[in-house]
Amino acid sequence: MQLEPDACFRATRARDPRFDGRFFVGITSTRIYCRPVCGARPARRENQRYFASAAAAEGAGFRPCLLCRPELAPGLALIDASRQLARAAASLIDDGLASEGGLDAVAQRLGVTDRHLRRVFETEYGVTPVAYAQTARLLLAKRLLTDTRMPVTEVALAAGFGSVRRFNTLFAARYRLQPTALRRTAAHPSAVDFHRFVLATRAPFDYTRLLAFFATRAIEGVEHVEGRRLRRSLIVAGADGKPRAGWIELRPAPRGPGIETRIDPRLAPALPRVLAACKHAFDLDCQPDAVAAGLGSLAAERPGLRLPGAFDGFEAAVRTILGQQVSVKAARTLAHRLVERLGSPLATPFAGVSMVFPTAARLAECAPGEIAGLGIIATRARAIVALACAVAEGRILLAPTVVDVERTIATLRELAGIGEWTAQAIAMRSLHWPDAFPAGDAGIAKALRERRPAQLARIAEPWRPWRAYAVMHLWSALEES
Repeated sequence: MQLEPDACFRATRARDPRFDGRFFVGITSTRIYCRPVCGARPARRENQRYFASAAAAEGAGFRPCLLCRPELAPGLALIDASRQLARAAASLIDDGLASEGGLDAVAQRLGVTDRHLRRVFETEYGVTPVAYAQTARLLLAKRLLTDTRMPVTEVALAAGFGSVRRFNTLFAARYRLQPTALRRTAAHPSAVDFHRFVLATRAPFDYTRLLAFFATRAIEGVEHVEGRRLRRSLIVAGADGKPRAGWIELRPAPRGPGIETRIDPRLAPALPRVLAACKHAFDLDCQPDAVAAGLGSLAAERPGLRLPGAFDGFEAAVRTILGQQVSVKAARTLAHRLVERLGSPLATPFAGVSMVFPTAARLAECAPGEIAGLGIIATRARAIVALACAVAEGRILLAPTVVDVERTIATLRELAGIGEWTAQAIAMRSLHWPDAFPAGDAGIAKALRERRPAQLARIAEPWRPWRAYAVMHLWSALEES
């Protein structure tokens, strides 16, 4: 990232691990330089200097911090031992990847060896990744036992345990009670129509504008907004690796900021992935105070506005390609045609949700001409097939847990039909990257009354590292004007 001092200060104050390794902070009062995620008490703004590399900081006479250890910071293209790596691993474990493929799958996703991952994880969290994963599984199982009527066997499998015996043994050893004890004390409905969970977030939380964003872009058959509820279909991999299709419904949490989600019982084997998708789509991990401080007056009129993520990263990326140089309404129409022709039917209790968006594997099998036959411009049809092939083959990962965002954006740009605007827009939604900025966006140009992308990028510099949130505020202001 370009070293704009105010942006670096805001990133340092937020201690967001996504900016670790992108710059270093020199403290003039101590002549020590740190990573932006350092846990020490932050220095005053006037005592901070910013450097693009550790070498530049040392060249200016600063020595490395013994607490945050700059030598462990990740580079821009190489994942080193780092807090960012450990936290990315923890996020993947929370999302259920370790339950599906073990620690090897987590290490492979992050591009490191499992031995290296174990070492840095234990340094950061004080426990091994296996112990962390066991706790995550047990807490999920406890929640399922308390909040659902799933049989204990299904609870064990959904939480990622390979056997019921292992689950019962670990549960009794850790919690000093049998799993069925929670069942005897919990009240449950007589029928299992859905699984209900409440996901909390930090205040303020602007659910209304977030829901309006999804409503405006809802694909007929896949998504439907009714009142304060968002309903949609979803296909995710279960703990056994098999794809599971079903429906979800989201509404405001009954108490406090957050959402209540109701989940199709057919998605039970993939509950960690489903809950993760809801969390990312509604930006529940956002630090609204840090974002508001970074955007200043731009965010003052819409406190708590979030950055919409994606329920499915590939789906969001395809929809971004369909939206190139057309209106939101036109993009919805094209997406609906794609779903009608290549999607899968799904039985649901909702009239507005009856189809599942086609998977990357399905679209990778298509010839560009088949997609172009739906009224989609040939270059975009070729881009969709190229993207589908890259995702299906594992060459591109479209998820918020991507560590090397720059490399992913560069790989996207290498695909024919995907330029800078499309790559940045995909980074906003599919990667949920807070500093993405599609400078060629027509809405941004209209809101800022400036058509030149280079000039728009310069205008946006003071909003780093929260430029994607700035885009949301600009779009909202434009829609409300």
